[in-house]
Amino acid sequence: MNPVVIAVLAMLILSFMRINVVVALTISAFLGGLIAGLPLEEVISSFNSGLGGGASIALNYAMLGAFAVAISKSGITDLLARKVVSRLGDGSSQRQINSFKYGLLFTLLLVAISSQNVIPVHIAFIPLLVPPLLGVMTKLKLDRRAVACVITFGLTATYMFLPIGFGGIFLNNILLKNLNDNGANVVAEQLPTAMALPVLGMVIGLIIAVVFSYRKPREYKADVALATKTSSEVVFNPTHIFVALVAIVAALSLQLIYDSIILGALTGFIIFTLGGVIKFDETQDMFTRGVHMMAMIGFIMIAASGFAEVMKATSGVESLVSSIGGAIGDNKGLAALLMLITGLLVTMGIGSSFSTIPILATIYVPLALQFGFSPLATASLVGTAAALGDAGSPASDSTLGPTSGLNVDGQHDHIRDSVIPTFIHYNIPLIIFGWIAAVTL
Repeated sequence: MNPVVIAVLAMLILSFMRINVVVALTISAFLGGLIAGLPLEEVISSFNSGLGGGASIALNYAMLGAFAVAISKSGITDLLARKVVSRLGDGSSQRQINSFKYGLLFTLLLVAISSQNVIPVHIAFIPLLVPPLLGVMTKLKLDRRAVACVITFGLTATYMFLPIGFGGIFLNNILLKNLNDNGANVVAEQLPTAMALPVLGMVIGLIIAVVFSYRKPREYKADVALATKTSSEVVFNPTHIFVALVAIVAALSLQLIYDSIILGALTGFIIFTLGGVIKFDETQDMFTRGVHMMAMIGFIMIAASGFAEVMKATSGVESLVSSIGGAIGDNKGLAALLMLITGLLVTMGIGSSFSTIPILATIYVPLALQFGFSPLATASLVGTAAALGDAGSPASDSTLGPTSGLNVDGQHDHIRDSVIPTFIHYNIPLIIFGWIAAVTL
């Protein structure tokens, strides 16, 4: 009857029943709090206090959505789609189609990887790049579940292994600090080694997803795809294209300099308005459309923050982990497996490995050292346990991001087409290879 376990399972069951994720998170948070014995008033207070943690993220995504709509109106995305389609003629052979399909997936993978370090914009590239390519994907009969797996891999595996950009924050600023603060003797140079095997598991999962699971063609309705117009009727305004390029460069530069998506997206939107791409009387409609496109991801992140706060108030994580030591004696292999599964349960609800590490490290590090795990194995256990939720949680931006781009035309379900595929192909290998790393390092 651990409240965290029950709350996470309830959230997953409700989500799989196609109940809205925001509703599922809210119901599960209240259920977990009440089962833990908290008064209803305290559950409400904890949930409300946690909502503020997701508000800034929601505003970031709303501004980003408005900027994405402005970019689309400029015509630069139509131009991109036309250029891509022009390379794929109607008489293309199946071999050429397959080559183009895998080339597109590889390009999206490189962009997703680069979004964590080379140009650290995280999921900001998705609403800008993916919707214009939906028409191309429909023409190729490309299974969007494969696309979701590719993007999620680039967003997650990259920061787990490469100590650059977001990886530097995850490995050095958060994981290393919390490991050493709780008694593990680890140096920064050891962390990529500790995470190498878990990431290898994700690589294998990616290959299985692209080459086997979602290799077959999948039909989508081309007449409703918002894949941008690629017919000869589309007229491109060179001035608008130039304004779009200036706005994109300005937005990206400001985001990197000031670490603010809001400032960057707002500046880009203003440039589009002053440049004549968006008329002043259209700004209200453009912003509303942008908010609508990204509203769901923002509300899910807000609800997830409230859920996490209630779970902290229940102290269910501590009791769950402490029960491991008393239940399995001195069996290191079983201890490692149970710690990983516990990490999966915790992070599936919270949806953020960055937010989960301080919770897990406080409990896991002393427990791992008590069982005789090496510092390197301890680092692998904590890092993998935290990353499990990012790779396949309904509330993770690593799954919400791909859905926001792939579901623009309403043909990509978040749970069935993003969460379940990434859970199967990444969380299962992460547990297996994380366990191998824990018992061998």
